[in-house]
Amino acid sequence: MLDTQTVKERLKSFGYEAGAGDASALAFCVEKVQNTIKNEIGGKNVPERLEHVAVDMAAGEFLLSKKTFAPAGLDGFDLDYAVKQIQTGDTNTVFATGEGSLTPEQRLTSFINHLLAYGKDEFSCYRKIRW
Repeated sequence: MLDTQTVKERLKSFGYEAGAGDASALAFCVEKVQNTIKNEIGGKNVPERLEHVAVDMAAGEFLLSKKTFAPAGLDGFDLDYAVKQIQTGDTNTVFATGEGSLTPEQRLTSFINHLLAYGKDEFSCYRKIRW
């Protein structure tokens, strides 16, 4: 069962620490995503195997609302760095800084869009015919 705690942990892995003031927004996003998935598949529950998709979608919904209504709250995100190369033998990690033409806001938007769209193709495995 999808819950707000799982979404909080996912957001924390992205660098956002959800506070007490985020509780109602998180609950709304979780409920919205659950209803979206249930409507899409025609089921009464979100299948266990779609929970990882639901968590990312709920995190994306939350970040989108935060970006729209309280962008200053997203200061914990460091979107200026991306891993360009990782070498396992002798451990070499290279970060791509300032490469590309995307601004930090555009990278955040792209990341949010990825969270919202990731895994939607898996819904077809669980679709039921509605009469």
